[in-house]
This record gives sequence, structure tokens and C-alpha cells, in this order.
Amino acid sequence: MPRPRKWRRVCDLPQRTSYGPIGVDVGSNDIVYLTVDEYETIRLIDLEGLQQEECSVRMNVARTTVQRIYNDARMKLAQFLVNGSILKIEGGDYKLCDENEDTPGCGKCARRRFGQGRQMQP
Repeated sequence: MPRPRKWRRVCDLPQRTSYGPIGVDVGSNDIVYLTVDEYETIRLIDLEGLQQEECSVRMNVARTTVQRIYNDARMKLAQFLVNGSILKIEGGDYKLCDENEDTPGCGKCARRRFGQGRQMQP
């Protein structure tokens, strides 16, 4: 029996979940799906400038897991940009961090909103 998936802690959901070319008809085959946890690694590493180790602490997963998620996310972003596809951010195995949780450096919890995906049930 496989090991159960570990929920990734996410503190900031995207404000918009769909991106794509303007004025071009794009077929349903040209959709790239980025999971919420992949979005979070891009946000933490590229936007906030964290190292993978710091990102792993924030997301409550191993550094090697962050590295794999980040590489997958970068590949999807490249497909989206180079091929002119539509990007949709949805799904993934994540848990929104709790305002009362002792999360290092997290200041986004008060701004969060609920989105799509498989969130861990309380």
C-alpha cells in the first residue's frame, strides 16, 4: 500500500486562476494545469526570494519535495509561455495555513480566500 500524501501548507491562494493569450482561439488541448502547491513554490522561491530549504519549512514538506514541485511548475510555466497555451491554477494536495498556526514568516493568512482543490478537512 502506498504511503499517504503529505498535505502541503499554502498561505496565499492566487487572486486569478486563469491566464492565456488575448484574442486567440485556443483549443481545450492547449490548457496547462498548475496545481496550487506548484503556484505556492513559484511564489515563495521566485517572488519572495526564499531558498528551497526555507520554502520547505513554510510548506511543511521535505526540501527534495519542494525541488520536484518547483521543477514541475517551471516546466508547466515554460509550456504555457512558449506554446501560447492557457494556464489554469487549480487542484493539488494542500492545506491552507491557519491564522493561529505558528508558521515561520507567514503574514498572508489574514488575506487568504478559499479556492478550488483538495483541501485537508479540519
